[in-house]
Amino acid sequence: MSFIRWTAVTVPLVLLLGFLSGRAVPSGDENVWYMALTKPGLTPPGWAFPVAWSILYVMMGAALALVLAARGARLRWVGVALFALQLALNLAWTPLFFGAHKVDAALLLIVAIFGVALMTTLVFARVRAAAAWLMLPYLAWLLFAAALNWQIGVLNPGAEHLVPEARASQVID
Repeated sequence: MSFIRWTAVTVPLVLLLGFLSGRAVPSGDENVWYMALTKPGLTPPGWAFPVAWSILYVMMGAALALVLAARGARLRWVGVALFALQLALNLAWTPLFFGAHKVDAALLLIVAIFGVALMTTLVFARVRAAAAWLMLPYLAWLLFAAALNWQIGVLNPGAEHLVPEARASQVID
């Protein structure tokens, strides 16, 4: 498949999976528990998160398409496997943080996501340099998200018990 055909598959797929993860539990300003937390001063407005993630998911999908289109590249499937792993970890973060209210576990998960995403980027660089460049904003955002997650943990000790878990208190219609 050519890059254009792969992009037509990977970009919508990554966007859809990101959207579904974000809708699995109420998040951001729609989450009662999150709204009750003390947030660090660097916290962007609520509208910025879906905008940033949409842009990042498009870039990630395009990076994946570049690698998938690199037929014959020795590390192609290693990069694809690493990408799938980091994306699966990424998609688990929202339910863990916003749904289960596990601030500390979510921070550990972001560290793991960053590690696998960094490995993915390094492998992508050996397959197609442009794919690695497309992953860099995602790596930067993960560092920022980790800093926010850490600060929320520091500012809100015992945050897990602030309100009942999302599955018991926030039913999605």
